[in-house]
Amino acid sequence: MNKFTPAKPAGARSVDEITGSRRLRRMRKADWSRRLVQENRLSVDDLIWPIFIIDGENRREAIPAMPGVFRLSIDLAVKEAERAAKLGIPAIATFPNVEMGLRDQTGAHILEPDNLINRATRAFKAAVPEIGIITDVALDPFTSHGHDGILRGGTIVNDETVAQVAAAAVLQAAAGSDIIAPSDMMDGRIGAIRDALDDNGFQDVAIMSYATKFASAFYGPYREAIGTQGLLKGDKKTYYIDHANSDEAVREAEQDLAEGADMLMVKPGLPYLDIIRRLKDEFRVPTFAYQVSGEYSMIKAAGANGWIDGEKAMLESLLAFKRAGCDGILTYFAPEVAEMLKG
Repeated sequence: MNKFTPAKPAGARSVDEITGSRRLRRMRKADWSRRLVQENRLSVDDLIWPIFIIDGENRREAIPAMPGVFRLSIDLAVKEAERAAKLGIPAIATFPNVEMGLRDQTGAHILEPDNLINRATRAFKAAVPEIGIITDVALDPFTSHGHDGILRGGTIVNDETVAQVAAAAVLQAAAGSDIIAPSDMMDGRIGAIRDALDDNGFQDVAIMSYATKFASAFYGPYREAIGTQGLLKGDKKTYYIDHANSDEAVREAEQDLAEGADMLMVKPGLPYLDIIRRLKDEFRVPTFAYQVSGEYSMIKAAGANGWIDGEKAMLESLLAFKRAGCDGILTYFAPEVAEMLKG
């Protein structure tokens, strides 16, 4: 059988003529050359591990919507913090699942110096002083209605909430928190927290602002983890940012920096890579993303069903944050990725 060779059309240019001899595949031809020109890399130094805390001793509760993630009593959480430190993870972020009997309309239990989150911080600092501790002062784990602020007459009251979260920040700093990360999205909270910390001698405690926290459908598994899923009435659109808006997100970030934020966070993460890039380009400050529970659970579920390679998708998603400009990532994948990078 004769082999057919298509004739070159008259006047057709060669590939070298078309590209000007700029063949971009040259540096993709081998593993060594791809590594040589790789623009972004993921390291353990990029990871922050969110951990869920519950009361009691020797308690480990699975979270069905988040395979591989558990609620942990403080004693077991301390062991996980020790493991994180050995893996080189720089910091953990703690989130409490508070007993229902301690929740009320105003989230007043956040002002108890010996509440669950503060006891956990003291335990972490006693056992693993070298690891950073990040705590949130939003009221949703402490309210009976699941909102991030104080609810009065069907409205989340801004200024009263700000006063309460600022007071809570001082208590968390006194317990040993290194970074206060307020996620409540109340106007003026960053400046009020900065003033309260400084006035009480905590000038070295930093603020990582959830500057651009969007009203998102990706938070569901997290709300199951902290026990607010069945409590929330309505939505949080009066204080979280509309997910259609990017200019508004930039204005929020600018305001928080003016009030004293040391770092910015974008939440959720992967659907908002454009916001990360805008903030990094605009402000040139440490910028973080929270790969939230819904993002984690989608990758886990698809991987478990064989629809995607879960491990590769995990790594690709995290590297996407670095490419977008992130200095670090809050991710439930942190220990898994740290083990892989160590290997």
